[in-house]
Parts: sequence; structure tokens; C-alpha cells
Amino acid sequence: MKHYLEIDVYSAACERLDYIFSHFKHFYVSFSGGKDSGALLNLTIQKAEELNRLPVDVLIVDFEAQYQNTIDFITRMVKTGKVNPYWICLPISLRNAASQFQPRWCCWDKYCTSKWVREMPKQHGVISDINYFPFFKIGMEFEEFVIEFAKWYQKQKESPVGILIGIRADESLNRYRTIKNKHKAKFLEIQWSTKLEDKVYSFYPIYDWKTRDVWIANGKKQWDYNRAYDLMQKAGVSLSQQRLCQPFGDDQKKGLWLYQILEPHTWQKLVERVEGCNFGARYSKTQGHILGYYRFDLPSGYTFRQYSKYLLNTMPPPLANHYRERIFKFLMWWRHNRKRFGIKKIPDYTNVKLENSKKVPSWRRICKVLIKNDYWCRGLSFGQTKSLTEHYKTLYENYLRRS
Repeated sequence: MKHYLEIDVYSAACERLDYIFSHFKHFYVSFSGGKDSGALLNLTIQKAEELNRLPVDVLIVDFEAQYQNTIDFITRMVKTGKVNPYWICLPISLRNAASQFQPRWCCWDKYCTSKWVREMPKQHGVISDINYFPFFKIGMEFEEFVIEFAKWYQKQKESPVGILIGIRADESLNRYRTIKNKHKAKFLEIQWSTKLEDKVYSFYPIYDWKTRDVWIANGKKQWDYNRAYDLMQKAGVSLSQQRLCQPFGDDQKKGLWLYQILEPHTWQKLVERVEGCNFGARYSKTQGHILGYYRFDLPSGYTFRQYSKYLLNTMPPPLANHYRERIFKFLMWWRHNRKRFGIKKIPDYTNVKLENSKKVPSWRRICKVLIKNDYWCRGLSFGQTKSLTEHYKTLYENYLRRS
């Protein structure tokens, strides 16, 4: 049953910001340059002006391989003088789902300066010194960095701190769960908050906004925004699919082809910078293509089991061994529980709806994982672990040594 607020989402977000301002002396906005974080930052600046709390601290993690329009928008916001930026340009390790030979790539890698997508920014607040943060190590994961930064920020301020994040519950199931989770630790039982660490809390002031609410606010308030969205609109991309992020992730690679249309000059540099970029854009654009999330055609004369083994044999040995270990665990778990689920043997394929909901095993599920380059094997119900992350980083370091 839906529960509707008695006020509009804009007014509700303003009340949430009032609440955060009244309870926290120090906080920062996580600003990616996208439409949601942009709207949140504009709203926060507006509220800070009313309460004489400028400038607003802002965390910007620059992934190097981004739309120039995104960087232009970030630069304009920094130049307003209303924000105090922590503009991070450090060698952070990122997923590359477009290549089996370079499963990780490192933004702002000092060994690849000649191939950087663009020059290092020289704006106020740019942090490029690898020794600036005591916790930083070259090639650390983005997810690890943002948590360590939050802890570092709290120690600098010596008081409880808030992190304002522009996620919306209707954008994805994972984001909905972030808000809805009744078992998470929160700040004073506020549902639109999450306790990350001692004295560190995340807040989601625009969690109930729809995409149209973001653009209505931009229009009515005359807020600045990322002009890449104008180009996406002209290219025929629907509002719900207009997203900006580092382009080579497992989900994000579906939008890689847009760089060719929206910013050809940036696209040329991306192809030279990250292995598999051109291949990823070509084969994840439309339905039926092998890096997308749709149907693919099994080669003539193969079963899914045979094709899975063929794919494994064509992979670099370390990557193939990684997949074999997880596939073995997947098969052993189902074989051990076959009586419980009424399964006599692992079928080559079965009901596609049951496969997609992960309720039954099949070699088609395994084949899809290999074709999509699903390194974490989420299609087989696995997830990312600390030990696997360390293994991943080792693979990337070995790749650098060979290059």
C-alpha cells in the first residue's frame, strides 16, 4: 500500500535539509556531476545561503574517463565559490567489464600519463598527491576510498558528520533497498539515513523524487546542470535511461556507445586509454548483443555446456581459473541440494524465467556469466568478497607489468 506525503517532494527535501543542518555542524555533499547529485548540491547550496552556512563541503571523485560536459559542470559549480571541494584525482582502481585481458583499469595512473583522457584539472581543491590521505594506497577500490574518506573527514572535524547523497529510490532496486532496509543502523531512527561508521551517517534528502522532479526543479529554480543530458535528449535517449558514471562497469557499459555520438573527441581518447572500449561499445548497444543483458544465439552444433567450456579455454589462464573455481562451487552446491529442489542433474537449459530468478541451475546460466564477462559471477548468485578484490588487484598489477 502506497503512503503519500502531505507535501510535495521539493518541500519535503527542504525540510530534510533543515533537519540535517540543525543536527550537524559538518557535512559534505557527494557530487558526481550527474543530474541527481547536481540537483541535491544546488538545493543544499540554496539552503546553506538561507542559513548563512556557505561554503558547502563537496566530495568529487574524478574518474578521468568522463564526459567533458560532466567536468565542465563540476568546474562551473566549483567556480561559484559556494562550495569547498575535495576534488579527488588519484589512481583509483575501477572495473573494466569490456575486456577479459584488462579486467581493471586505474584512473590517473602515472604510468599512462600520455594516454590520459584529459589533463589533470588545475581548479581549487584538486587533490592529486598520493600522500595527501594517510589511508590511500595506489589502486584502492572506489568503494573502499569513499568509506575511508568519510572516516578521515570525521576525524578532521572531530564531531559527528553527515554525507548527503543524491540517490533516488525509484532509480534501481538496490537504491530502493538502501532506503527501505528496516534492519540497518540509522541516525535517530530516520529511515532516509544510514549509519556507516561511528559518528558517520549518510542521508538521502531526495530519495522520493522522480526523474521529472529533478528537471522540474532545474527549470523552476534555474539551476545549472550537466549539458550532456541535452545531448542525450537529442540522441533519443529516454529520460529514465539518461545516466552518467564511469563507463566501463558491469552495468554502465551498456551506455558506452553514447560516447561516440555525444562526444566523439572524448570517445577517441577512451579507445586509446582502456582496452576493450571499442568492442564493448559495439556489442552492448542493442538487444541480442553479447555484452548486453539480453538473448544471445548459441553457435550451431554446441550445447550450452560445450560452449561454456569452449569460452573458458579461450580465456587468459588466470581469468579462466577464477571462473572455473566459482562454476565448480555453483555446480557442487546444486548437486548437494538436488534432492531438496527435485533436480536429478544440472540441465543444459530450462525455464528461462526460473533461470533469471536464480531458482534453478543450468549451463545456460553459466554460459551467460562467461559471455557477459560477469567477473563477480552475480548470475550464479555470488558476490564480491575482500579476498576476491585482492585477487582482482593482483591481476591488474600483473597486466601493468606485462604492458
